[in-house]
Amino acid sequence: MSISFPVYQAAVAAVLVAMGSPSWATDPLTLVEAQRIAVGRSQQLIAQDARTAAAREQAVAAGQLPDPVLKLGIDNLPANGLDRLSLTRDFMTMRRIGVMQEIPPLEKRQLRTQRFAREAERVQAQRQVTLANVQRDTALAWLDRHYAQAQRELLQQQIEETGLQVQAADSAFRTNRGSQADVFAARAAVIVLQDRLSQIDRESRSTSLMLARWVGATDAERPLAGTPQWQRTPLHVDVLNQHLKRHPDLQVISAEIEAAETEARLAQADKKADISVEASYAQRGPAFSNMLSIGVSIPLQWNPKNRQDRELGAKLAMVDEARARYEDMLRKNEAEVRVLLNEWQTGKERLARYRDELIPTARQRSEATLTAYRIGKSDLAAALLARSDEFDVRIKALILEMETARSWAQLNFLIPDHDMATIARELP
Repeated sequence: MSISFPVYQAAVAAVLVAMGSPSWATDPLTLVEAQRIAVGRSQQLIAQDARTAAAREQAVAAGQLPDPVLKLGIDNLPANGLDRLSLTRDFMTMRRIGVMQEIPPLEKRQLRTQRFAREAERVQAQRQVTLANVQRDTALAWLDRHYAQAQRELLQQQIEETGLQVQAADSAFRTNRGSQADVFAARAAVIVLQDRLSQIDRESRSTSLMLARWVGATDAERPLAGTPQWQRTPLHVDVLNQHLKRHPDLQVISAEIEAAETEARLAQADKKADISVEASYAQRGPAFSNMLSIGVSIPLQWNPKNRQDRELGAKLAMVDEARARYEDMLRKNEAEVRVLLNEWQTGKERLARYRDELIPTARQRSEATLTAYRIGKSDLAAALLARSDEFDVRIKALILEMETARSWAQLNFLIPDHDMATIARELP
């Protein structure tokens, strides 16, 4: 059995393409995988991990004693006379070497360590905000592309059906069973649908570009698979306050409150002055004794009313500011979540009406009008209009489902996904 050269070339090319393409290139992209990829690609999360590590390193350093200070000097060096600039002739001239150590109280060092530990906690809370945002925005981009594809499939089906109507109208016209107006009406309907297809293709490309922002260009071109369970969410009005306390924005402000309280305690501790201890050894000329000196330095807080007390007052005011922001953020988030819950629940109710009433009614009207056309009691234009109205109802249902699913995504990824799983397990 011989194989022609062109066939052989085609077979080799197919094998090379298969070998050169990764096996996952055509695998469908689920919402969960898209979020996993987006989290892995996020440079913001990497940056915040680095900031957390930096704060923890500083926390260790802040708890240590300050570095000792090496002090070198010459004391009482003659400036004129016969002994000018001599290191050995005058009994008061000394070459001195010493060391000074500042000794902050242990409480201060512990508070300085806590200050950077609180900063690490704040950055970690901010990381949770970023993680929730990445998961939510990836879900929104995935849903936009998913429903753009669904609209395109529905529209493509409508174009194919209308194309068959064009053929039928043209055949009827050639056999004198239909009018030329029916032919033009069917062709015009196809043109209108093709124009709508161009619009949806533009939207689909835009959604792919937005999805590529999170998962990369290669994964954004993969077909999508699976439908998220947007019909239910762990968030409920009855336990809304419990959920909101886990909101990453509130966790950030909680960490800022703790950091401000630590700063206030540190300002209170700063009202006690740090002491410094110094020891030095001074060498004089060979005819004179060497000297040993020991001293203690204590800063004089001579105006605490206008300095230390003011600094403490400023730190306490920052605590009040952070607490007020927490309450304001709690109210803001509660209002936003209640609005989203209302939109999600209303969307589900409207979708049920579309599914149970509007779409069946539009389909029945379309079938009745088409039947009337087939038996000669109506023209094709009326049948095409009824079919177009049915299609519009289906498209509106898809758009409504997309909007409802987007509300679900904003609710479901209000906090990071792993925390939402914990909430779901805690539901009564």
